[in-house]
Amino acid sequence: MTRHSNYDKFPVVEVRSSASSCQTGWPAILERLRGAVPAGNSSMICVECYPGVVLEEVERLFAEGLHPAIVISTRSLLKPPQQIDEMIAPYLGDDPVFGRMNGIVLEDFFDPNLLASARENAASKRQGLTLIVGTGAALICPNPNVLVYADLARWEIQRRQRRGEIGNLGADNLNESASLKYKRAFFIDWRAADRLKKILLARVDFLLDTNDPRLPKMITGDELHEGLQIAARRPFRVVPYFDPGPWGGHWMEEVCDLSRDQPNHAWCFDCVPEENSLLLGFGDVRVEIPAINLVFQHPRELLGNAVHGRFGTEFPIRFDFLDTMGGGNLSLQVHPLTEYIQEKFGMNYTQDESYYLLDAGPDGTVYLGVKEGIDPSAMLQDLRRAQEGGPHFPAEKYVNVFPAKKHDHFLIPAGTVHCSGKNSMVLEISATPYIFTFKLWDWGRLGLNGLPRPIHLDHGAANIQWDRTTGWVRRNLIDRFETIASGPGWREERTGLHEREFIETRRHWFTGAVPHDTQRGVNVLNLVEGRDAVVESPSGAFAPFTVHYAETFIIPAAVGSYTIRPGEESQGHECATIKASVRTEA
Repeated sequence: MTRHSNYDKFPVVEVRSSASSCQTGWPAILERLRGAVPAGNSSMICVECYPGVVLEEVERLFAEGLHPAIVISTRSLLKPPQQIDEMIAPYLGDDPVFGRMNGIVLEDFFDPNLLASARENAASKRQGLTLIVGTGAALICPNPNVLVYADLARWEIQRRQRRGEIGNLGADNLNESASLKYKRAFFIDWRAADRLKKILLARVDFLLDTNDPRLPKMITGDELHEGLQIAARRPFRVVPYFDPGPWGGHWMEEVCDLSRDQPNHAWCFDCVPEENSLLLGFGDVRVEIPAINLVFQHPRELLGNAVHGRFGTEFPIRFDFLDTMGGGNLSLQVHPLTEYIQEKFGMNYTQDESYYLLDAGPDGTVYLGVKEGIDPSAMLQDLRRAQEGGPHFPAEKYVNVFPAKKHDHFLIPAGTVHCSGKNSMVLEISATPYIFTFKLWDWGRLGLNGLPRPIHLDHGAANIQWDRTTGWVRRNLIDRFETIASGPGWREERTGLHEREFIETRRHWFTGAVPHDTQRGVNVLNLVEGRDAVVESPSGAFAPFTVHYAETFIIPAAVGSYTIRPGEESQGHECATIKASVRTEA
C-alpha cells in the first residue's frame, strides 16, 4: 500500500518568529518606503530591478505611491534594440540552444550619452524626491538615500517567458519563442545582472520579492543578511520545482504529492541554486529570494575555501530528478569534454554526472557507452539518416542497454553516450555547467510544443569517447560500491564517481546515528531510503533538521561535524542517504 507523501515542496529557512518586520502588499510597502526617505529638500530612492521584473507596473506603483518630483526610468536610456542585438550576436550565434559565456555588463546595454545625462540629472540638487527605477538603476546613482533591490527567481522568469508576458532586456522580442528568450537570458541578461547584483546585495536597504506581482513582500537589508547568515551555517533545502517533458513519467506525482494538471512530470530541480529559490520565514510570511543570492553573499561559509577558490561564486553540484516511470526514454545524449566546452562555449568545467536509481520498474534500463566492435562512422551515419527523416536510429545496435534496479548507481563521465530508459526514476548527480547537453537522438518524437527538439550531432560526434565500450563500462561505471567504514548501526560505501569527475559520492546505510563531517567543503545529500531522517549538530550549533524521503538537502561547509539518524517515521527501518562533495585531495 502506498503511504501518504511527506515530501515538503515549500521548505523554509526560519529567520524570525514574527512577521511584523515584513511588509506585504503594495500599500504597506510604499508606506514603509515613504517613511524611509529622509526628510529634507532633496532625496533619492533607487529601485534596481532584476531582468524579468514587470517594470511598467513597478514604475507606475512607485510613482503613484511616492509622488516623486522626478522619475528616471532606465528603460528610456537603453540602446536601440538593433544595437543591442548586434552587440550580443557574437555570443548568441544561430544555435537554438547554445551560446557562449561572455563578459557583458549592464552598462553595455545603455546609450552612453543618455546614461551620462541621467547621471547629471540625478546628481543635480532639486526640491523633492528623485525616483530612479529599472534594470541598471544603480548605475545612475551609486549612493542613493534608499536602495531597493526588486528580485525574483529564474524559474518565475521562465514561467513569464512561457506565458508571453516578458521579453529580454533591451529587446523587442515579446513574441519570440520562450526557448530563445531563455537562451538570451541565460547567456546575456542574467550574467550581466548578476555581476551588478553581487556588488549591491551587501548594501541594499530593502529587498523586494516580486515573484507574485499581486502580493509583493519586502524586508530590510539587515533582515535579508540575517536570513542568509542563518542559511549559510545550518542544513537547508531550496524550493524544488517540477516541469513536464516529452518523456516524463508519474512517479513524482505520487511521491512528491504533485497535482495532475500537467501531462506528466519529467524533471524536478531540487538543488540547482542558480535556478531554485530560498524561502525565508518571518512568522507566517514567506519571502522568496533566488538561492544564488546565498552563494553570492556567503561563498566561503557555504562552499568552503577550497571549493570557492576553484569555482568562485558558482555552486558546482547539482541534484535533480528524471522521471520516466510510465513515460519514455530520455534523449540519447553526450556531454562535452572539458577542453571542448572551454574552447567552444567559454565554460571552465563540464557536466560530468551519474544516475542514482531511486526506483525502477521490472523493465527499467539505462543506456550507457557503446558496444564492442561497432563502426563509429556507421553509427554517426545512422544517426544522421534518422535525423533527416530516414529510418529510426537503431540505438540497441550501437549502445549498451543495462538493466536498472532500485539503488543502482551508473557513473557518466563527459564523453560517454547515455540516457535513462523508460520506467526508471533517476536522481541525477552532476556538475553544474548549465545547459550543455548534446542530443544525438530523440526517438523520433516531438517536444511538448509540437516541434522537434534540437539535435546536435556535430557537437556530439566531436565528444563521443568510442573506447567506452561494454567491458570498460561494466568495470568502471556501474555499481562501484566499496564499503570503507562502519560503526554501530551504520556503514559507509564509496560509490564513485569516476576518476575523471570532480564529485565524490558516498552512500550511508543506517539504523542509528551516522557521524558526518563536511571536511571544509559543501555537502549535498538526498534521503534515498526511509520515510524521514534527522540532521543534528553534536555541539548544538543548529536545531535538529528533519528531511523526508527523496528530499535533497545542503550542508554548508561551515557546519563541520553533523550526524544523521532515522526520524520518527523510520524507526525500525534501515535508511540510506547518498552524499556528494567536491574532491579536494591532490
